[in-house]
Amino acid sequence: MFVDKATITVSAGKGGNGAVAFHREKYVAAGGPDGGDGGRGGNIVLQVDEHMNTLMDFRYKRKYTAPNGGDGQGALKSGRDGEDLVIRVPRGTVVRDRETGAVIHDMSDPTPYILARGGRGGWGNKHFATPTRQVPSFAKPGMAGQRREVVLELKLLADVGLVGFPNVGKSTLLSAVSRARPKIADYHFTTLTPNLGVVWVSEGESYVMADIPGIIEGAAEGAGLGHDFLRHIERCRLLIHVVDASGSEGRDPAADFSAINEELKQYSPALAERPQIVAANKTDLDSEGETLQKFREYIAGLGLPLYEISAATGAGVRELSLAAAEMLQKLPPIPVFEEEYVEPEETPGAPEELTVRKEEGGLWLVEGPWLERLLGRVNFADSESRQYFDRSLRQSGLYDRLEDMGVMEGDTISMYDLEFEYRR
Repeated sequence: MFVDKATITVSAGKGGNGAVAFHREKYVAAGGPDGGDGGRGGNIVLQVDEHMNTLMDFRYKRKYTAPNGGDGQGALKSGRDGEDLVIRVPRGTVVRDRETGAVIHDMSDPTPYILARGGRGGWGNKHFATPTRQVPSFAKPGMAGQRREVVLELKLLADVGLVGFPNVGKSTLLSAVSRARPKIADYHFTTLTPNLGVVWVSEGESYVMADIPGIIEGAAEGAGLGHDFLRHIERCRLLIHVVDASGSEGRDPAADFSAINEELKQYSPALAERPQIVAANKTDLDSEGETLQKFREYIAGLGLPLYEISAATGAGVRELSLAAAEMLQKLPPIPVFEEEYVEPEETPGAPEELTVRKEEGGLWLVEGPWLERLLGRVNFADSESRQYFDRSLRQSGLYDRLEDMGVMEGDTISMYDLEFEYRR
C-alpha cells in the first residue's frame, strides 16, 4: 500500500540525574563529594533510507521514544548517554509541525537530522563543592527531552512529472520511455499510486519521470485522486502535460488542457508556472486529424512546445524524451523546501511555579518545569539569546522573589546545569 502522509509523536530521552556521593577510602581523610553527572538522553534522529518509497511503516506505529540517560554514580562515574533512536524515512519526506504546518526540515539529502534533542544530564554534587560548602548533599536532576508532534509528507523526487486527465496514456508513456511497469488498462483511475521510472538519454545521462494519478476538475478541492497526489509534482522541474488529442472519449483536448492547468494553479500558483511540454497522445486514433489540428492551433497560440506522439505504438516518444532532457539541462535542480518553523518563545511563568531553596554557602537552587524548558531553548554562546533568558527571568518575577527571600550580592544562583553570581 502506498502511504504518503503520516502523523507521529516523538519524545527524546530524559537526561540522567546527578549523583550525591562522597569519597570514602581508608587512609584518605575528608575525601569529599564525588557524585558523577547524569548521562544525556537519547536524540530522535531522522535518516533517509534509499530503499523506502512509502510511509507505510508509520501507519500503525505513531509514537517513538528514545532511551533516557543513565544516572550518575559515586567515584565521579557519569551516567551512560541514552542511545539515539534512528527513524528511517524515504528520500523526499518533508517534516512539518502538526500545529502550525510550518516546514521543520526537508529530508532530501542523506544527512541525518536531529528532530528532537535529548535532555541534558544533571550535575553530581561534586560540582557544588566550594571552600565554604565542602559537603554538598544535593545534586541536579536531568532535564526532559524535546517532544514533538509532526506530520510527515512524502513528496517524490522526480525531474519530470506526467500530468493529465485519467486514461490519456500517462502510464503507457512511462512504460514506453523507461523500464517501469505501471498497471495499464482502458478505464479511468487505473493508476492509484504515483509510479517512478528512469529515462535513459545517453551514456551517463538520465532523468527520473513520475506518473501522477489522473487529475480531474475539482482536484484542488479534493475531487478524485488528484488532491492526494498533487503534492508529488511540487518538486518536478518540468511537467509533461499529456492530452488525448484524438478526443476518443468525446472531450475537447483544449478544454482538458485548460482545466488541468486551472487545477494546478488553484493548488499552487508556483506549480502553474512550472515549464511544460505538451504531449498530444493517441494521434494514431485520429484518422482525419481535425481534432488534432484544432489542438495544434490552440497550443501554438499559447507558445508552448507540442510533440505529437502515440505512446501505444511508440511514434514520437523518443523525440519527446530527448526534448525533455534538453530542457532539464537549462532548469535549476529539484527544489528543496526551506525551513519555516521557529521555536516558540517560552512564556514566562509565575514565580510561585518555581521551587527556590537556599543551601549553605550562599547557594540558591531554582527549579521548575517552565525554567527547564526555557534552559533547553537558550544558546548561552549567543548574546541575544542570553539577553532573552535574563529578560524572561525578570518578567517572571523570579528576581523579586529572590530578593524578598534575602538573596545577597555575589550569591550563587543554580538552575539545573547553569550557575551564575547574582548581581542587582
